[in-house]
Amino acid sequence: MMGHLQVSVCELFNGPSLIGPLSRRPTRAPLLIVLHKVLLLSWARQHYHWTVDDWKHVTWSDESRFQLYRTDARVRVWRHVSLIHRPCLSTGTVQSGGASVMVWEVCSWRDMGPLISLETTLTGDRRFHWPPKSPEMNIIEDIRDALLHAVEKRSSPPRTPMDLLTALQDSWCEFPPGYLQTLAESMPRRFASLLRARVGLTRY
Repeated sequence: MMGHLQVSVCELFNGPSLIGPLSRRPTRAPLLIVLHKVLLLSWARQHYHWTVDDWKHVTWSDESRFQLYRTDARVRVWRHVSLIHRPCLSTGTVQSGGASVMVWEVCSWRDMGPLISLETTLTGDRRFHWPPKSPEMNIIEDIRDALLHAVEKRSSPPRTPMDLLTALQDSWCEFPPGYLQTLAESMPRRFASLLRARVGLTRY
């Protein structure tokens, strides 16, 4: 006679992972051609010896575009197939993400710099050369993602481009200094990870 099977809620959700591979979205990563890999590997070897003290003297800056309405489809809901048209289980979309704002952000190990609205793309020489297709080596990418999530979590979501710019600037100023320092101090580990992976995918 078969005994009773007791399954906890955690086991119910974690159980399928014990069965084997499941359907997943593919990991998104920059598309690297041979030239990109050669340049990135050479650059990583040149700066591998840099210490945390070296990275403390680097000023990080970049320009970013933020959309008023995101269209990346990362949000999921649990629903029965018959509830596909329920308003509470759907999300509104606009063409190409709607309006957007372009900003220029700058920061360093010591403090946050300004986040400025841009009307056009900046041009000019950069003091520190970054190889193309290397977002995992630039802490601005981490900051940009954290900034986006901070704006999304605000109690009053932005409705206009000006609202979005204000929310971005407010969230930018709310980042604690320790957050920047932790990112800058991760640079030596990022280089070590990149070289171990032979410029392949890393956890960064």
